[in-house]
Amino acid sequence: MTALNDKQKNFLATLRTPWKMRLYFWRKLPSVAFWKVRIHSISEEGCTIALPYSWRTQNPFRSIYFSAQAGAAELSSGLIASLALQGRPAVSMLVTDFRISFLKKATAESYFECKEGREIFEAIERAIQTAEPQVFTAHCTARMADGTVVSRAEITWSFKRK
Repeated sequence: MTALNDKQKNFLATLRTPWKMRLYFWRKLPSVAFWKVRIHSISEEGCTIALPYSWRTQNPFRSIYFSAQAGAAELSSGLIASLALQGRPAVSMLVTDFRISFLKKATAESYFECKEGREIFEAIERAIQTAEPQVFTAHCTARMADGTVVSRAEITWSFKRK
């Protein structure tokens, strides 16, 4: 994998600065901002999203609402793709399939982790180089702080050079 370009480094710096991250979420992803999602870690290797357990994310059954979990799962891979696209030729990205399994009640802050950053970068590079649409299925695992796995998601992305 090649080194990050300047735009990618600037995007990482924005996402790693709390007030800039919140502003980015309010402008681009208001539901994520409302849920008070945080980026726990992000790099070209992977991304971990922290989803709090609060009145904003809670369902009537005292666990994290399924849509908040789905949003955090998508974000864990989508931010990596957004990072890969910074300073590159225009590429459209679209979720074409989404599957999630809820394994345990999420009754505390949960961490949604996608470790497939390199593969996402490679799929986008293939889309740019070949001008052919590329499909990649990213995997995300959500855990509470005690290590309990609460959900697993598969997010299928389509990347196509514009």
